[in-house]
Amino acid sequence: MTDGVDNNKRRFLTIAATTAVASVGAVGAAVPFIASWNPSARAKAAGAPVEADFSKLQPGQMMRVEWRGKPVWIVRRTEQNLKDLASLTDSLRDPESTLHTKGQPSYAANETRAIKAEYAILVGICTHLGCSPTYRPELAPADLGEKWRGGFFCPCHGSRFDLAGRVYKNVPAPTNLEVPKHMYLSETRVMIGVDEGAA
Repeated sequence: MTDGVDNNKRRFLTIAATTAVASVGAVGAAVPFIASWNPSARAKAAGAPVEADFSKLQPGQMMRVEWRGKPVWIVRRTEQNLKDLASLTDSLRDPESTLHTKGQPSYAANETRAIKAEYAILVGICTHLGCSPTYRPELAPADLGEKWRGGFFCPCHGSRFDLAGRVYKNVPAPTNLEVPKHMYLSETRVMIGVDEGAA
């Protein structure tokens, strides 16, 4: 009855089918296991680092990321924005970020307050009473005056910050916006919450 049956071929097909089913099963088991390595929402809220991809961010645009339950802004500054930062020094309370450095990374103590001048990475919470300022990139709007060169305006009590998060003089906010620790993983990806000496 087994005339014409190729047992070697049958064995090969049985092994191939078994291997394919086992492989699918292994992948099915591995995906949730590997996914479990990612920090939970609770861990992220407690301070686990957060990765952000800003590859679609155009000059002049801002994106928001959540880290430790706080909004973090990533702003891609234009060349004009960078030129304007130098012109604002006399209007700012702490232009070089040297007055309140506790908890701030070393790369926050300069004119751009950044590792890469093109990108500002700031915690989006006003240092006065914790409101979230609005992003106002336009130049000289009627409500902010002709000297406004873009930045952040807090609608709660009128505090103003430039596009490096530096606070203006004569506003309620006492200090510059916080720069979180961060490090670039590539040209378009950043890890917020750790820097491992990446300055």
